[in-house]
Amino acid sequence: MRKLIAAMNMSLDGLCDHDKMTADDEIHEHYTELLRTADKLIYGRVTYQLMEYWRTVVANPTGQKATDDFANVIDGCSKVVYSRTLESVDWHDTELRREIDADEIRELKQRPGKDILVGSPSMIVTLMNLGLVDELQIAIHPTILGSGLSLFKNISDKIDLKLIKTKEFGCGAVFHYYQPNNSVI
Repeated sequence: MRKLIAAMNMSLDGLCDHDKMTADDEIHEHYTELLRTADKLIYGRVTYQLMEYWRTVVANPTGQKATDDFANVIDGCSKVVYSRTLESVDWHDTELRREIDADEIRELKQRPGKDILVGSPSMIVTLMNLGLVDELQIAIHPTILGSGLSLFKNISDKIDLKLIKTKEFGCGAVFHYYQPNNSVI
């Protein structure tokens, strides 16, 4: 069975905002390697639309190896976007779905292949509430935002986690790897 891995950057005060976090080369390299372990990405509408930025980097490389490598790898990944408002998606190898079907996600996890990544705050919360997340990777950055989106605000019930490992980065970010206690892995 392949794992469903939820990965997110978060500030020290528990907020996640793609526009306010800074990713250096080491962070880009880390996420590039994580993407290489997966063959499916799951997003909600807002994060999907933010991530479409990487298409522009593929079309017009920055000249920074870590950034350009990340853009190429994410561009090549298969994506599923859950949205009730988007009419269509045009990023190649992307499916648009209206509703989350827990049984469909469970079946997807049973198929052969690489891991499945979810990198959208709303989708992480929804899939955690459904007990479908096998691993949670939270990168805590040494930044206090003061206001913004709280990642875990809409968790419906207590979820106990087991710390698997941590990984420190030169910029001060610390990645925490957790396994939910309800996980079958």
